Amino acid sequence: MSDLTQQDSLYSAREPIFPRRVSGVFRTLKWWVMAVTLGIYYLTPWLRWDRGPNLPDQAVLVDLAGRRFYFFWIEIWPHEFYFVAGLLIMAGLGLFLFTSALGRVWCGYTCPQTVWTDLFILVERWIEGDRNARVRLWNADWSLRKVRLRVTKWVVWLLIAVTTGGAWVFYFADAPTLAHDLVTLQAPYVAYASIAVLTATTFIFGGFMREQVCIYMCPWPRIQAAMMDDATLTVAYRDWRGEPRGKHRKAEGAENLGDCIDCMACVNVCPMGIDIRKGQQMECITCALCIDACDEVMDKIGKERGLIDYLALSDEPLERAGNKPRPYWVHVFRVRTMVYTALWSLIGLAMVWALFVRPEIDMTVAPLRNPTFVTLSDGTIRNVYEVRLRNKHGEDHLFGMTVRGDDALKIDVEGSVGGPTTVVPANETKKLRVYVTAPPDSMPAEAHTTQIRFWVDDLTGGERAYNDSTFNGKGAAR
Repeated sequence: MSDLTQQDSLYSAREPIFPRRVSGVFRTLKWWVMAVTLGIYYLTPWLRWDRGPNLPDQAVLVDLAGRRFYFFWIEIWPHEFYFVAGLLIMAGLGLFLFTSALGRVWCGYTCPQTVWTDLFILVERWIEGDRNARVRLWNADWSLRKVRLRVTKWVVWLLIAVTTGGAWVFYFADAPTLAHDLVTLQAPYVAYASIAVLTATTFIFGGFMREQVCIYMCPWPRIQAAMMDDATLTVAYRDWRGEPRGKHRKAEGAENLGDCIDCMACVNVCPMGIDIRKGQQMECITCALCIDACDEVMDKIGKERGLIDYLALSDEPLERAGNKPRPYWVHVFRVRTMVYTALWSLIGLAMVWALFVRPEIDMTVAPLRNPTFVTLSDGTIRNVYEVRLRNKHGEDHLFGMTVRGDDALKIDVEGSVGGPTTVVPANETKKLRVYVTAPPDSMPAEAHTTQIRFWVDDLTGGERAYNDSTFNGKGAAR
């Protein structure tokens, strides 16, 4: 009974990780990526774009009230959601492409969790010192100095988190106006709630959970295996060159040691806290900081760089046999990645084509089928249609309608005066009831269907659009 009650806990407390500062090609690349991505995220809502009167001048705006998405000169309406779907598909294919070619480079460089964690670690290092100083502070008893450093760090983290949450809500409203309303406590409740939630998640995920978000919350580490194969370039340790490892280079038998001096530099710089020398691991985000750390050590001891490097498993037999690995481009440009690239490009080209050929006037025509036609007392045959016109402009536009298919057909718009015209308010859709009539004796005695085309002219802007339909009728028997 005691064995059943005294079980090991299923919960394991997080072991804190204190990555050491490192310099090198990949660390520099990560700094640039972080600066560019954060700059885009924080500054984009403040960019202006003149769209004319009665339209927002924010370059990138998700206008939920107006049910539109603005991206510089592009305007997406709800019925054009396929553009958003296309972008999501392209994002997925792009993720598959980069993963199959270079492993988890998205995770290591551009994932928001990685970017903000990098920023929080930078603040932590700036306030508390590098790895050794942070380890000592962690293990030290609480004191005024420890409290001061911790509180200072948390305050800076909180400011970053608030700025992050605030920047997000600016994408959904005019940024200067919303900023004023937030400061004067006049903003909608949902704005404050959104900022609070995003502030809390950024503060907790970037400051305290860090690698646990990648390991336990993100599904991509488990999906990536399906995207990779033995030709994928990923960060790996050349154990055939580094083993057996040892520190004492002048001791007896040192000539039998490999290049790895077991300095733990690769482990100390890893933000995930793993040892890359143990082989491929789910936790590895392919940030390549271990490459910079190892190359730095190799330079100091006079060994060739590349003990830890980007390499493909398919090249391992070649290198073990003493041959050179295949060039990187062979692994990047292969059938799998080319298929992903082709699909990604086709979808992108299709979206660009659809963007430029979409009509300026949106209209739909739906014949009313109950009944399909009506014969009036004078023998006139009438069909009724429901027409929807969408005005995409920032001011009211006057639209005129005509019908083609039979010269005898006439068109009227319910409620119009002075011809088949109507005014559609700015940025709205108007539903119209349209009557198309044929004079008496213009239709054969048997049931007959005539193909017709509705033309709509924007009498204010000059654009035209059409929609095809049918006219049904049957003349009087002779």
